[in-house]
Amino acid sequence: MHSTHSPLRLVAALGAAAALALTTTACGSGEDGGGDGDTPLIGVILPDSASSDRWETADRKYLEEAFEAAGVESDIQNAQGSREDFQTIADQMLTNGVDVLITVNLDSGTGKTVIEKAKSQGVATIDYDRLTEDGGADYYVSFDNEQVGVLQGQGLAACLEGAAATPLIAELNGSPTDNNATLFKNGYDSVLDPLYADGTFEKGPDEWVPDWDNAQGGTLFEQMLTDTGAEVDGVLAANDGLAHAVITVLQRNNLNGTVPVTGQDATIQGLQNILTGDQCMTVYKAIKQEADAAAELAVALANGETPETDASVVDPISSADVPAVLLEPVAITAENIQLVVDDGFADPAELCAGDYAALCDQHGIG
Repeated sequence: MHSTHSPLRLVAALGAAAALALTTTACGSGEDGGGDGDTPLIGVILPDSASSDRWETADRKYLEEAFEAAGVESDIQNAQGSREDFQTIADQMLTNGVDVLITVNLDSGTGKTVIEKAKSQGVATIDYDRLTEDGGADYYVSFDNEQVGVLQGQGLAACLEGAAATPLIAELNGSPTDNNATLFKNGYDSVLDPLYADGTFEKGPDEWVPDWDNAQGGTLFEQMLTDTGAEVDGVLAANDGLAHAVITVLQRNNLNGTVPVTGQDATIQGLQNILTGDQCMTVYKAIKQEADAAAELAVALANGETPETDASVVDPISSADVPAVLLEPVAITAENIQLVVDDGFADPAELCAGDYAALCDQHGIG
């Protein structure tokens, strides 16, 4: 079912993925992105900071560093979950003459409106992390999101290995308006559905969480626990924020640590929950590689080049092929948290602060 050494095998692939197969061909127009020999300006719109810490603590930092290293100017703003602000920020960036617009949509409708407006003004567009369905972005940079889900499904199965009775599984999916959440679910259901079918696991409640809202996730899980008479034996939670909401409910019911919970994003909180035994695994996505890939594409586009990527994805609505850079995710358990530290993604001072110091020592993390 799962391979205990797969995280390390994937790391090799992850390192290889960093050397992106991006080849650029000039358009031959002789123009450079700035129009008058100006420094190119890249606009980036991040979605929020409530659903996951990553957007502000990781993506912003890595994108800024990549643009700085490439010698281009950037304007990185966060819509903070507001579809209205998302559109206003985009309008403002287009007025300010960005050469390339990188967006993480809040939903495909708003995302599409923004991409179409950018295209009408001759501005290249990149879908970052989330595909805008029927949006028509020029490029898509993300992780292999179905594989993220596969790792979550395999992780939960591994954490429940040897369970006495048939475990009842609750699924807490991400936002129904986020294409990634659908891909994650396709991935973990590809692992779990056969286990439901052969009686290894029993399928329990299965709910989507609007806008990845952690508070709503907690409320939904509380209801799941009530509806099943507190008989939930494992939780497929789609990310670390939802996992923490689930763990908080489990703690109130003295069930934390006995009910395995999955996650994703390798947040400090998620890693700490793994150290305490309250969360069984997370999925690490090397965001620096994602940011570097997006920056590399954006700079090439701003310089009038047409980058070629080594992958493409099919838009589920328009059926169009979107040129893509897809990076490899890695499953993280207590055994290989050090990998996230070595990568510079988790700060050991923060991870191992206070009560977690002894647990970090115990697992050889530092």
